[in-house]
Parts: sequence; C-alpha cells; structure tokens
Amino acid sequence: MSPWLALVVIGVILLIVGFAGVGKILIWIGVAVLVVGAVLTLLGRGRSSINR
Repeated sequence: MSPWLALVVIGVILLIVGFAGVGKILIWIGVAVLVVGAVLTLLGRGRSSINR
C-alpha cells in the first residue's frame, strides 16, 4: 500500500473513531505526499522526454 493512501485511510478511521484533530492532520499529510509525488512524476517524465 502506498504511504499516502495509508495515511489517508488511517486519518479517516481516526476521524470516525473521534480523534478529529489527529485524523485531519494525517489526511492533509497524505494529500500533500500524493500531490508532491504526482508533481515529481510529471517533472521526471518531462525531463526524460527532453533528454531523448
């Protein structure tokens, strides 16, 4: 399981159980990791197509 997905799932579970503060933080960290990973992937693909 990818780390961002695990963080989001754990965050949602904590929100449901009642730990809203911790759950929201984990969800936001998971979303941030997802966005950073997507941007780095897009930049890597763009860089590799330029080098060809």
